[in-house]
Amino acid sequence: MENMEGTITTATAETSNLLDKISIENLLGIVEKYGFPVLYAILIYLIGSWVIKRITKVLKNVMAKNDYDESLQVFLFNLVTWALKIFLIITVISTLGVETTSLAAVIAAAGLAIGLALQGSLSNFAGGVLIIIFKPYKIGDLIEAQGVLGVVKQIEIFTTKLVTPQNKLAIVPNGAMANGNVINYTAEGKMRVDLTIGVGYGEDIKKTKEVLLAVLTSNPKVLKEPAPSVNVSELADSSINFAVRPFATPEDYWDVYFATLENCKIALDKEGIEIPYPHRVNISKQA
Repeated sequence: MENMEGTITTATAETSNLLDKISIENLLGIVEKYGFPVLYAILIYLIGSWVIKRITKVLKNVMAKNDYDESLQVFLFNLVTWALKIFLIITVISTLGVETTSLAAVIAAAGLAIGLALQGSLSNFAGGVLIIIFKPYKIGDLIEAQGVLGVVKQIEIFTTKLVTPQNKLAIVPNGAMANGNVINYTAEGKMRVDLTIGVGYGEDIKKTKEVLLAVLTSNPKVLKEPAPSVNVSELADSSINFAVRPFATPEDYWDVYFATLENCKIALDKEGIEIPYPHRVNISKQA
């Protein structure tokens, strides 16, 4: 009986040693098969991330030194960064033993499906590229497009951000911006302020023109070239209307607009030139 128990104990010990040996061998095999590729993938990812940061930093410095357009800098920086990140991810996946050819096929199929689902976004992306290439406007320009008037704050891959005169942020898709009408008020560096001032029929036209023109030439924010002008534009029902046309920079447009209105009224009152307005007659008292 004792011999049998000893035999069983010995067999159990041998079995345990054998299982331990098999487990260690399997573990080493797993480590050898998967552990090192995973370590390599992690190492490649860390080094690749560092290299991408260095490349993008150098790219940013080069564009800044060569005085690239600000909107072009942002666009190229984002494009290069995402391209390098995608390349790094594919490299890391291939290090883990995944076939890149099959991966490329999957990516192509997924890209087709995504492209069909996001046709509008792709149109906006293409519009962003066209805006960067042809430059109908740039950051800081005052433009009017898609029913929005504002200063261009940022040109992104899919949208353009405008700040309106009311200090509201308007986000307009690049597809619509590239395919629609855009009025760029800043491109020429000068804007004409269109105002209409009416005086009574009994007033002297020549004197009125001199008074209004003096208001324009005395304003330092009114440009000397092109020269401001004052001309009779209409013989209306109850007034002679003058087209008052000063020129200003886009930044000074509203200052010139409001100052001209106010100063024209003050100057005309000072010279005794009447600005006609509706008069109410109390018929009951006259009767």
